[in-house]
Amino acid sequence: MQPRQQVSGELLSEAEARQLGERILGFVTADGATVRVVASDHGHTRFANGRVTTAGGAIDVGVDITVRSGPRAASVRVNGLEAEAARVAVRRAEATVAVMPNDPEAMPLLGPQSYLSPAAFAPDTAELNAPARADAAHDVMAEAGRVGMRAAGVLERVVRAEAIINSAGLFAYHRSTQAALTATVRTADGAGSGWAGTTHNRWDRMRAPSEVGRIAADTAARSHGATDIEPGRHTVVLAPTAVGSLLRLVHDALDARAAAEGRSPFSAHDGATRLGERIAPAELAMVSDPADPDLLETPFSDEGQPIGHTAWIADGTLNALAADRFWASAQGVAPVPIGGGLRVTGGEGESMDLVAGVERGIFVTRFWYIREVDPRTLQYTGLTRDGTFLIEHGRLVGPVTNLRFNQSLVDMLSAVRAIGADERVVASESGGVGPATVVPALVVEGFNFTGRSEAV
Repeated sequence: MQPRQQVSGELLSEAEARQLGERILGFVTADGATVRVVASDHGHTRFANGRVTTAGGAIDVGVDITVRSGPRAASVRVNGLEAEAARVAVRRAEATVAVMPNDPEAMPLLGPQSYLSPAAFAPDTAELNAPARADAAHDVMAEAGRVGMRAAGVLERVVRAEAIINSAGLFAYHRSTQAALTATVRTADGAGSGWAGTTHNRWDRMRAPSEVGRIAADTAARSHGATDIEPGRHTVVLAPTAVGSLLRLVHDALDARAAAEGRSPFSAHDGATRLGERIAPAELAMVSDPADPDLLETPFSDEGQPIGHTAWIADGTLNALAADRFWASAQGVAPVPIGGGLRVTGGEGESMDLVAGVERGIFVTRFWYIREVDPRTLQYTGLTRDGTFLIEHGRLVGPVTNLRFNQSLVDMLSAVRAIGADERVVASESGGVGPATVVPALVVEGFNFTGRSEAV
């Protein structure tokens, strides 16, 4: 039986989620339980060589059931929504919890909570069906074709509904839409490559597909005929997409426990953290807020803890670190959940405005194949891609071959010398839908390139 047949036309309504959760909780005989339901409708269209190559979709409903017996817990996941499947899953979880060891960090179930209500669902995005996605793909390819180039890319659309209900009276519900369109354009001989992307919860807030194609084609044309440049420490202008892929990693490392236990770049001496320390220019701020109209993320954690506005970096100073309920209780502080998207602010102007202020440096369109080297210093390695250019006297003077970097991202923050205006970007390497990320272009001094790459 297909999950779609079990839910309403809006995928999973709030009333359906509550009814389903209450029915499952009714099967529980253990001390308590939590039910988490995630329903998704995913559609994608891929294109290359002047035509749509694949188009498809998947509808799924996953139900996670976690039962509690004192300080022990056990979870089971099912995809079917039939009552009998849920009853069997609960019995399996209860049989498992009886043999589980005690969890020394177990916390009581949360009771009823209050949540923000971000307007994250957009009908125009939800209705982005296969014909509409094909039209968008053809608009991208037409722009590349006009200048004798070929485009390849993907347009993804996700409709999502999730709910959490537990035996202590908590109920949380959120539904959302999101789309992402990315394209890579190559010159006819394959020696030049450009990329562009756009994403948002609302289709009408994204760049037009023709503009995505035009930007990628223009970058590809300018990247043709790249020359070598010596690796080393260079001043760089990082376009917003390049910044997003790195600062998401900084955001994910903002963990209070890791910092206190000496496992983080935000650790200090003797169990202290770097909270209150200046780690970036005074004008830079890093915040999360699920109600931000350019973020619109889920306003609760996986256990139903409310997520609100959090200023991780304020006036260049490390202002907050994420702490789960156990660690916060042990430290006598309020918990700080991670989530709510990521927004970095502090400047104005587009990438080329920042280029105009650089005497000599390198412009980076985006990074790929980013991998961790040292979590203690937040050091990562990766490669530039799809448009790397030499800057001289405030302008781009020509393309250079791609470079490998090896850089501490915390050191990078402290070396920021100029900040542009923030914009929402596709921050995932895959080019698909990912966590909401709104960041500016940055000028960074002494960015560490360690080698060349022959890849285009």
